[in-house]
Amino acid sequence: MNRNVESELLRWKKDDRRLPLLVRGARQVGKTYTVGKFGREQFDDQLEVNFELEPRYGACFDDSLDPRRLLDNIGAISGHVVVPGKTLLFLDEVQICPRAILALRYFYEKLPDLHVIAAGSLLEFAMAQEDFRMPVGRVQYLFMRPFSFGEFLDAVGQNQARQQVRACRLSEPLPPVLHQHLLSLVRTYLAVGGMPAAVSEYVASGSVIRCGKVQASIAQTYRDDFGKYATRARVPHLQSVFGAIPRMVGRKFKYSAVDSSVQSRELKAALDLLERAGVVYRVRQTSGAGLPLEVEADDRNFKVVFLDVGLMQHLCGLSGEALMIEDLLSIHSGAVAEQFVGQELVASSEPFERSVLHYWAREARTSNAEVDYLVSHGARVLPLEVKSGKMGSLRSMHLFLKQYDTPCGLRVAQHPHGYLPPVVSVPLYAIERLKPLLSEALDGAISQ
Repeated sequence: MNRNVESELLRWKKDDRRLPLLVRGARQVGKTYTVGKFGREQFDDQLEVNFELEPRYGACFDDSLDPRRLLDNIGAISGHVVVPGKTLLFLDEVQICPRAILALRYFYEKLPDLHVIAAGSLLEFAMAQEDFRMPVGRVQYLFMRPFSFGEFLDAVGQNQARQQVRACRLSEPLPPVLHQHLLSLVRTYLAVGGMPAAVSEYVASGSVIRCGKVQASIAQTYRDDFGKYATRARVPHLQSVFGAIPRMVGRKFKYSAVDSSVQSRELKAALDLLERAGVVYRVRQTSGAGLPLEVEADDRNFKVVFLDVGLMQHLCGLSGEALMIEDLLSIHSGAVAEQFVGQELVASSEPFERSVLHYWAREARTSNAEVDYLVSHGARVLPLEVKSGKMGSLRSMHLFLKQYDTPCGLRVAQHPHGYLPPVVSVPLYAIERLKPLLSEALDGAISQ
Protein backbone atom coordinates (compact mmCIF):
# COMPACT_ATOMS: atom_id res chain seq x y z
CA MET A 1 0.00 0.00 0.00
CA ASN A 2 1.36 3.39 -1.00
CA ARG A 3 1.74 6.29 1.42
CA ASN A 4 1.99 10.02 0.74
CA VAL A 5 5.19 10.19 2.75
CA GLU A 6 7.06 8.04 0.21
CA SER A 7 7.58 11.07 -2.03
CA GLU A 8 9.21 12.87 0.92
CA LEU A 9 11.51 9.90 1.52
CA LEU A 10 12.59 10.01 -2.11
CA ARG A 11 13.37 13.73 -1.89
CA TRP A 12 15.38 13.03 1.26
CA LYS A 13 17.39 10.34 -0.52
CA LYS A 14 18.35 12.71 -3.34
CA ASP A 15 19.29 15.62 -1.08
CA ASP A 16 23.09 16.03 -0.94
CA ARG A 17 22.77 17.89 2.38
CA ARG A 18 20.46 15.38 4.01
CA LEU A 19 20.63 14.55 7.72
CA PRO A 20 20.02 11.11 9.19
CA LEU A 21 16.26 10.65 9.31
CA LEU A 22 14.34 9.84 12.50
CA VAL A 23 10.83 8.62 11.66
CA ARG A 24 8.48 9.43 14.52
CA GLY A 25 4.89 8.47 15.03
CA ALA A 26 2.52 6.44 17.14
CA ARG A 27 2.48 2.68 17.39
CA GLN A 28 1.46 0.74 14.27
CA VAL A 29 1.05 3.65 11.85
CA GLY A 30 3.22 1.92 9.24
CA LYS A 31 6.74 3.19 9.95
CA THR A 32 8.54 -0.17 9.55
CA TYR A 33 6.55 -1.22 6.49
CA THR A 34 6.96 2.11 4.70
CA VAL A 35 10.70 2.47 5.34
CA GLY A 36 11.28 -1.19 4.41
CA LYS A 37 9.35 -0.75 1.16
CA PHE A 38 11.31 2.42 0.41
CA GLY A 39 14.61 0.63 1.00
CA ARG A 40 13.72 -2.29 -1.24
CA GLU A 41 12.52 -0.07 -4.08
CA GLN A 42 15.08 2.75 -4.01
CA PHE A 43 18.40 1.17 -2.92
CA ASP A 44 20.64 -1.59 -4.19
CA ASP A 45 20.76 -3.02 -0.69
CA GLN A 46 19.18 -2.57 2.75
CA LEU A 47 20.34 -3.59 6.21
CA GLU A 48 17.60 -3.55 8.83
CA VAL A 49 18.69 -3.60 12.45
CA ASN A 50 15.69 -4.29 14.68
CA PHE A 51 16.59 -3.80 18.35
CA GLU A 52 13.42 -5.55 19.51
CA LEU A 53 13.89 -8.70 17.42
CA GLU A 54 17.69 -8.76 17.85
CA PRO A 55 18.66 -7.20 21.22
CA ARG A 56 22.30 -8.22 20.71
CA TYR A 57 22.73 -5.31 18.26
CA GLY A 58 22.38 -2.95 21.20
CA ALA A 59 25.77 -4.07 22.51
CA CYS A 60 27.38 -2.67 19.36
CA PHE A 61 26.29 0.82 20.41
CA ASP A 62 27.39 0.27 24.00
CA ASP A 63 30.88 -0.53 22.70
CA SER A 64 31.32 2.53 20.48
CA LEU A 65 29.43 5.29 18.65
CA ASP A 66 32.04 5.63 15.92
CA PRO A 67 30.21 4.91 12.64
CA ARG A 68 32.89 2.75 11.02
CA ARG A 69 33.40 0.65 14.12
CA LEU A 70 29.63 0.31 14.45
CA LEU A 71 29.34 -0.92 10.88
CA ASP A 72 32.17 -3.39 11.44
CA ASN A 73 30.46 -4.79 14.55
CA ILE A 74 26.98 -4.86 12.95
CA GLY A 75 28.47 -6.46 9.85
CA ALA A 76 30.17 -9.14 11.91
CA ILE A 77 26.82 -10.08 13.48
CA SER A 78 24.69 -9.82 10.35
CA GLY A 79 27.21 -10.94 7.74
CA HIS A 80 26.22 -7.82 5.78
CA VAL A 81 28.55 -5.33 4.09
CA VAL A 82 27.24 -1.75 4.13
CA VAL A 83 28.23 0.37 1.12
CA PRO A 84 27.61 4.14 1.49
CA GLY A 85 25.54 5.46 -1.39
CA LYS A 86 24.11 2.04 -2.20
CA THR A 87 22.91 0.65 1.15
CA LEU A 88 20.11 1.96 3.35
CA LEU A 89 20.87 1.39 7.03
CA PHE A 90 17.53 1.12 8.84
CA LEU A 91 17.65 1.18 12.65
CA ASP A 92 14.21 0.06 13.82
CA GLU A 93 12.67 0.14 17.31
CA VAL A 94 15.40 2.55 18.44
CA GLN A 95 13.52 3.43 21.61
CA ILE A 96 14.94 0.18 22.99
CA CYS A 97 18.50 1.41 22.31
CA PRO A 98 18.64 5.19 22.93
CA ARG A 99 22.39 5.21 22.20
CA ALA A 100 21.52 4.36 18.60
CA ILE A 101 19.71 7.72 18.44
CA LEU A 102 22.83 9.45 19.76
CA ALA A 103 24.87 7.66 17.10
CA LEU A 104 22.93 9.43 14.35
CA ARG A 105 24.99 12.55 15.04
CA TYR A 106 28.21 10.75 14.25
CA PHE A 107 26.83 9.14 11.12
CA TYR A 108 26.11 12.68 9.91
CA GLU A 109 29.50 14.08 10.92
CA LYS A 110 31.81 11.20 9.96
CA LEU A 111 29.94 9.18 7.32
CA PRO A 112 27.60 11.62 5.52
CA ASP A 113 27.37 9.51 2.33
CA LEU A 114 25.55 6.73 4.17
CA HIS A 115 21.75 6.86 4.10
CA VAL A 116 20.53 6.21 7.65
CA ILE A 117 16.91 6.03 8.83
CA ALA A 118 15.88 5.30 12.41
CA ALA A 119 12.35 4.65 13.63
CA GLY A 120 10.60 3.65 16.82
CA SER A 121 7.23 3.25 18.50
CA LEU A 122 6.43 5.50 21.46
CA LEU A 123 9.91 6.91 20.97
CA GLU A 124 9.12 9.86 23.21
CA PHE A 125 8.87 7.57 26.22
CA ALA A 126 12.59 6.84 25.87
CA MET A 127 13.40 10.47 25.07
CA ALA A 128 11.67 11.57 28.28
CA GLN A 129 14.33 9.87 30.40
CA GLU A 130 16.43 12.33 32.38
CA ASP A 131 19.78 11.12 31.00
CA PHE A 132 18.76 11.16 27.33
CA ARG A 133 20.46 13.67 25.02
CA MET A 134 18.93 14.30 21.59
CA PRO A 135 21.51 15.13 18.86
CA VAL A 136 19.90 18.47 18.03
CA GLY A 137 20.75 19.84 14.60
CA ARG A 138 22.15 16.53 13.41
CA VAL A 139 18.87 14.71 12.79
CA GLN A 140 15.86 15.41 10.58
CA TYR A 141 12.44 14.32 11.83
CA LEU A 142 9.71 12.80 9.70
CA PHE A 143 6.31 12.36 11.34
CA MET A 144 4.07 9.51 10.20
CA ARG A 145 0.35 9.31 10.88
CA PRO A 146 -2.44 6.83 10.08
CA PHE A 147 -3.78 6.58 6.54
CA SER A 148 -5.53 9.75 5.47
CA PHE A 149 -8.86 9.41 3.70
CA GLY A 150 -7.10 10.00 0.37
CA GLU A 151 -4.58 7.24 1.10
CA PHE A 152 -7.47 5.01 2.11
CA LEU A 153 -9.10 5.60 -1.28
CA ASP A 154 -5.92 4.46 -3.01
CA ALA A 155 -5.66 1.39 -0.77
CA VAL A 156 -9.21 0.20 -1.50
CA GLY A 157 -8.84 0.65 -5.26
CA GLN A 158 -10.61 4.01 -5.55
CA ASN A 159 -7.69 5.79 -7.20
CA GLN A 160 -9.85 7.41 -9.88
CA ALA A 161 -12.24 8.78 -7.26
CA ARG A 162 -9.27 10.33 -5.44
CA GLN A 163 -8.03 11.91 -8.65
CA GLN A 164 -11.48 13.41 -9.19
CA VAL A 165 -11.36 14.92 -5.71
CA ARG A 166 -7.88 16.33 -6.36
CA ALA A 167 -9.10 18.00 -9.53
CA CYS A 168 -12.34 19.43 -8.13
CA ARG A 169 -13.10 23.16 -8.05
CA LEU A 170 -15.58 25.31 -6.15
CA SER A 171 -17.07 26.42 -9.44
CA GLU A 172 -17.37 22.82 -10.70
CA PRO A 173 -18.80 20.49 -8.00
CA LEU A 174 -18.52 16.76 -8.58
CA PRO A 175 -21.49 15.00 -10.21
CA PRO A 176 -24.14 14.00 -7.63
CA VAL A 177 -23.56 10.28 -8.18
CA LEU A 178 -19.82 10.64 -7.45
CA HIS A 179 -20.54 12.93 -4.50
CA GLN A 180 -22.78 10.29 -2.89
CA HIS A 181 -20.28 7.54 -3.70
CA LEU A 182 -17.50 9.45 -1.90
CA LEU A 183 -19.72 10.08 1.13
CA SER A 184 -20.37 6.34 1.34
CA LEU A 185 -16.60 5.78 1.31
CA VAL A 186 -16.26 8.35 4.12
CA ARG A 187 -18.76 6.26 6.12
CA THR A 188 -16.60 3.19 5.60
CA TYR A 189 -13.45 5.08 6.57
CA LEU A 190 -15.06 6.35 9.78
CA ALA A 191 -15.59 2.73 10.84
CA VAL A 192 -12.34 1.24 9.54
CA GLY A 193 -10.08 4.19 10.31
CA GLY A 194 -6.56 4.70 9.05
CA MET A 195 -4.47 2.26 11.07
CA PRO A 196 -2.63 0.20 8.41
CA ALA A 197 -3.53 -3.18 9.95
CA ALA A 198 -7.25 -2.29 9.92
CA VAL A 199 -7.05 -0.93 6.36
CA SER A 200 -5.24 -4.09 5.23
CA GLU A 201 -7.91 -6.25 6.87
CA TYR A 202 -10.67 -4.33 5.14
CA VAL A 203 -8.94 -4.62 1.76
CA ALA A 204 -8.58 -8.38 2.28
CA SER A 205 -11.99 -9.22 3.77
CA GLY A 206 -14.30 -6.23 3.23
CA SER A 207 -15.55 -6.86 6.78
CA VAL A 208 -15.92 -4.00 9.26
CA ILE A 209 -16.52 -6.58 12.00
CA ARG A 210 -13.12 -8.15 11.35
CA CYS A 211 -11.60 -4.66 11.38
CA GLY A 212 -13.06 -4.20 14.87
CA LYS A 213 -11.08 -7.20 16.08
CA VAL A 214 -7.91 -5.69 14.63
CA GLN A 215 -8.68 -2.38 16.37
CA ALA A 216 -9.15 -4.19 19.68
CA SER A 217 -5.73 -5.78 19.25
CA ILE A 218 -4.10 -2.44 18.43
CA ALA A 219 -5.67 -0.79 21.49
CA GLN A 220 -4.39 -3.60 23.72
CA THR A 221 -0.92 -3.26 22.22
CA TYR A 222 -0.90 0.39 23.26
CA ARG A 223 -1.91 -0.50 26.80
CA ASP A 224 0.84 -3.12 26.97
CA ASP A 225 3.43 -0.64 25.70
CA PHE A 226 2.70 1.77 28.52
CA GLY A 227 4.19 -0.76 30.91
CA LYS A 228 7.33 -1.09 28.78
CA TYR A 229 8.25 2.54 28.34
CA ALA A 230 6.76 4.39 31.30
CA THR A 231 7.57 4.26 34.99
CA ARG A 232 5.34 2.02 37.06
CA ALA A 233 3.77 5.06 38.74
CA ARG A 234 2.74 6.60 35.44
CA VAL A 235 1.12 3.53 33.88
CA PRO A 236 -2.30 3.80 35.61
CA HIS A 237 -2.57 7.48 34.63
CA LEU A 238 -1.61 6.72 31.03
CA GLN A 239 -4.27 4.00 30.98
CA SER A 240 -6.90 6.38 32.35
CA VAL A 241 -6.15 9.22 29.93
CA PHE A 242 -5.87 6.85 26.95
CA GLY A 243 -9.29 5.38 27.73
CA ALA A 244 -10.95 8.75 28.34
CA ILE A 245 -9.74 10.73 25.32
CA PRO A 246 -12.00 9.04 22.70
CA ARG A 247 -15.07 10.02 24.77
CA MET A 248 -13.92 13.65 25.11
CA VAL A 249 -13.28 14.55 21.47
CA GLY A 250 -15.15 17.69 20.43
CA ARG A 251 -15.51 19.24 23.87
CA LYS A 252 -13.30 21.13 26.27
CA PHE A 253 -10.94 18.76 28.05
CA LYS A 254 -11.27 18.55 31.81
CA TYR A 255 -8.97 16.41 33.93
CA SER A 256 -11.77 15.84 36.43
CA ALA A 257 -13.72 14.04 33.69
CA VAL A 258 -10.88 11.54 33.38
CA ASP A 259 -10.57 10.66 37.05
CA SER A 260 -11.72 13.04 39.77
CA SER A 261 -9.74 11.12 42.41
CA VAL A 262 -6.36 11.87 40.78
CA GLN A 263 -4.61 15.25 40.93
CA SER A 264 -4.68 17.08 37.62
CA ARG A 265 -0.88 17.45 37.49
CA GLU A 266 -0.52 13.65 37.43
CA LEU A 267 -2.99 13.32 34.57
CA LYS A 268 -1.40 16.28 32.77
CA ALA A 269 1.96 14.50 32.78
CA ALA A 270 0.31 11.45 31.21
CA LEU A 271 -1.47 13.57 28.60
CA ASP A 272 1.78 15.38 27.75
CA LEU A 273 3.51 12.06 27.15
CA LEU A 274 0.70 10.75 24.95
CA GLU A 275 0.75 13.99 22.97
CA ARG A 276 4.49 13.76 22.36
CA ALA A 277 4.03 10.14 21.28
CA GLY A 278 1.44 11.18 18.67
CA VAL A 279 -1.42 9.29 20.32
CA VAL A 280 -3.39 12.47 20.97
CA TYR A 281 -3.35 16.03 19.62
CA ARG A 282 -4.32 19.01 21.71
CA VAL A 283 -6.53 21.55 19.95
CA ARG A 284 -5.53 24.71 21.82
CA GLN A 285 -7.77 27.72 22.18
CA THR A 286 -6.25 30.86 20.68
CA SER A 287 -7.34 34.38 19.82
CA GLY A 288 -7.16 34.03 16.04
CA ALA A 289 -5.88 37.60 15.77
CA GLY A 290 -2.97 36.60 13.55
CA LEU A 291 -0.06 34.27 12.86
CA PRO A 292 1.54 32.36 14.36
CA LEU A 293 -1.48 30.95 16.13
CA GLU A 294 0.67 29.36 18.83
CA VAL A 295 1.74 32.76 20.19
CA GLU A 296 -1.61 33.39 21.90
CA ALA A 297 -2.56 29.73 22.44
CA ASP A 298 -3.94 28.94 25.90
CA ASP A 299 -2.45 25.76 27.36
CA ARG A 300 -5.19 25.65 30.00
CA ASN A 301 -8.10 25.59 27.57
CA PHE A 302 -8.00 22.92 24.91
CA LYS A 303 -9.89 20.13 23.22
CA VAL A 304 -8.41 16.83 22.02
CA VAL A 305 -8.24 14.82 18.82
CA PHE A 306 -7.42 11.11 19.05
CA LEU A 307 -4.89 9.26 16.91
CA ASP A 308 -7.44 7.55 14.66
CA VAL A 309 -11.17 7.81 14.03
CA GLY A 310 -11.61 4.03 13.68
CA LEU A 311 -9.89 3.38 17.01
CA MET A 312 -11.90 6.21 18.56
CA GLN A 313 -15.19 4.65 17.49
CA HIS A 314 -14.09 1.23 18.67
CA LEU A 315 -13.07 2.50 22.11
CA CYS A 316 -16.38 4.37 22.39
CA GLY A 317 -18.32 1.23 21.44
CA LEU A 318 -19.53 2.81 18.19
CA SER A 319 -17.83 0.49 15.68
CA GLY A 320 -19.78 0.26 12.43
CA GLU A 321 -22.37 2.84 13.46
CA ALA A 322 -21.18 5.27 10.78
CA LEU A 323 -22.26 2.85 8.06
CA MET A 324 -25.88 2.97 9.21
CA ILE A 325 -26.40 6.70 9.84
CA GLU A 326 -27.22 9.01 6.96
CA ASP A 327 -26.11 12.21 8.71
CA LEU A 328 -22.40 11.64 9.29
CA LEU A 329 -22.16 14.83 11.34
CA SER A 330 -24.59 13.55 13.96
CA ILE A 331 -22.63 10.46 15.04
CA HIS A 332 -21.66 10.68 18.71
CA SER A 333 -23.15 14.21 18.85
CA GLY A 334 -20.86 15.38 16.07
CA ALA A 335 -17.64 14.26 17.79
CA VAL A 336 -16.80 11.66 15.12
CA ALA A 337 -16.99 14.26 12.33
CA GLU A 338 -14.86 16.69 14.35
CA GLN A 339 -12.33 13.89 14.94
CA PHE A 340 -12.29 13.07 11.22
CA VAL A 341 -11.69 16.69 10.22
CA GLY A 342 -8.96 17.15 12.83
CA GLN A 343 -7.29 13.94 11.71
CA GLU A 344 -7.40 15.07 8.06
CA LEU A 345 -5.90 18.45 8.99
CA VAL A 346 -3.07 16.65 10.78
CA ALA A 347 -2.57 14.30 7.81
CA SER A 348 -2.28 17.23 5.39
CA SER A 349 0.21 19.16 7.53
CA GLU A 350 3.95 19.27 6.87
CA PRO A 351 5.47 15.80 7.51
CA PHE A 352 8.74 17.24 8.83
CA GLU A 353 7.01 19.20 11.60
CA ARG A 354 4.92 18.20 14.58
CA SER A 355 1.26 18.99 13.87
CA VAL A 356 -0.53 21.66 15.90
CA LEU A 357 -4.26 22.38 15.94
CA HIS A 358 -6.19 25.39 17.26
CA TYR A 359 -9.75 26.55 17.79
CA TRP A 360 -11.40 29.83 18.69
CA ALA A 361 -13.87 30.53 21.47
CA ARG A 362 -15.48 33.62 22.93
CA GLU A 363 -17.11 33.49 26.33
CA ALA A 364 -19.59 36.26 27.11
CA ARG A 365 -22.49 36.66 29.50
CA THR A 366 -25.03 37.08 26.73
CA SER A 367 -23.67 34.70 24.10
CA ASN A 368 -20.80 32.24 23.81
CA ALA A 369 -19.24 31.40 20.45
CA GLU A 370 -16.88 28.67 19.29
CA VAL A 371 -15.28 27.80 15.96
CA ASP A 372 -14.14 24.16 15.67
CA TYR A 373 -10.74 24.83 14.04
CA LEU A 374 -8.59 27.68 12.80
CA VAL A 375 -6.51 27.16 9.66
CA SER A 376 -3.85 29.34 8.11
CA HIS A 377 -3.68 30.19 4.44
CA GLY A 378 -0.81 32.47 3.49
CA ALA A 379 -0.86 35.29 6.02
CA ARG A 380 -4.54 34.78 6.88
CA VAL A 381 -6.25 32.97 9.74
CA LEU A 382 -9.54 31.41 8.64
CA PRO A 383 -12.29 29.80 10.74
CA LEU A 384 -13.42 26.25 9.98
CA GLU A 385 -16.72 24.81 11.21
CA VAL A 386 -17.86 21.20 10.98
CA LYS A 387 -21.58 21.75 10.47
CA SER A 388 -24.65 20.14 8.93
CA GLY A 389 -26.89 23.24 8.90
CA LYS A 390 -27.37 25.93 6.29
CA MET A 391 -24.64 28.46 5.57
CA GLY A 392 -26.63 31.27 7.15
CA SER A 393 -26.79 29.47 10.51
CA LEU A 394 -23.02 29.64 11.15
CA ARG A 395 -23.33 32.26 13.90
CA SER A 396 -19.92 31.68 15.51
CA MET A 397 -18.15 31.78 12.18
CA HIS A 398 -19.83 35.05 11.20
CA LEU A 399 -18.84 36.56 14.57
CA PHE A 400 -15.23 35.60 13.92
CA LEU A 401 -15.33 36.97 10.36
CA LYS A 402 -16.69 40.28 11.60
CA GLN A 403 -14.31 40.59 14.55
CA TYR A 404 -11.18 40.02 12.47
CA ASP A 405 -12.40 41.38 9.12
CA THR A 406 -11.68 38.02 7.49
CA PRO A 407 -12.69 37.54 3.83
CA CYS A 408 -14.08 34.03 4.13
CA GLY A 409 -14.65 31.02 6.38
CA LEU A 410 -14.88 27.26 5.82
CA ARG A 411 -17.80 24.95 6.40
CA VAL A 412 -16.96 21.23 6.19
CA ALA A 413 -20.14 19.25 5.67
CA GLN A 414 -21.86 16.60 3.57
CA HIS A 415 -22.86 19.21 1.00
CA PRO A 416 -21.10 19.52 -2.38
CA HIS A 417 -18.45 22.14 -3.08
CA GLY A 418 -19.78 25.65 -3.08
CA TYR A 419 -19.01 29.28 -2.37
CA LEU A 420 -21.70 31.61 -1.11
CA PRO A 421 -19.60 34.55 0.13
CA PRO A 422 -18.26 34.67 2.70
CA VAL A 423 -18.59 30.88 3.31
CA VAL A 424 -16.67 28.21 1.40
CA SER A 425 -18.42 24.85 1.61
CA VAL A 426 -16.09 21.84 1.42
CA PRO A 427 -17.40 18.25 1.49
CA LEU A 428 -15.92 15.88 4.05
CA TYR A 429 -14.02 13.94 1.42
CA ALA A 430 -12.15 16.97 0.04
CA ILE A 431 -10.15 18.23 3.02
CA GLU A 432 -6.87 17.27 1.35
CA ARG A 433 -7.91 19.72 -1.39
CA LEU A 434 -8.38 22.56 1.12
CA LYS A 435 -5.52 24.86 0.05
CA PRO A 436 -6.38 25.10 -3.67
CA LEU A 437 -10.08 25.56 -2.85
CA LEU A 438 -9.21 28.39 -0.48
CA SER A 439 -6.99 29.99 -3.10
CA GLU A 440 -9.86 29.86 -5.57
CA ALA A 441 -12.26 31.48 -3.10
CA LEU A 442 -9.80 34.13 -1.86
CA ASP A 443 -8.82 35.16 -5.37
CA GLY A 444 -12.49 35.74 -6.06
CA ALA A 445 -13.02 37.59 -2.77
CA ILE A 446 -10.06 39.87 -3.38
CA SER A 447 -11.13 40.65 -6.94
CA GLN A 448 -14.54 41.67 -5.63
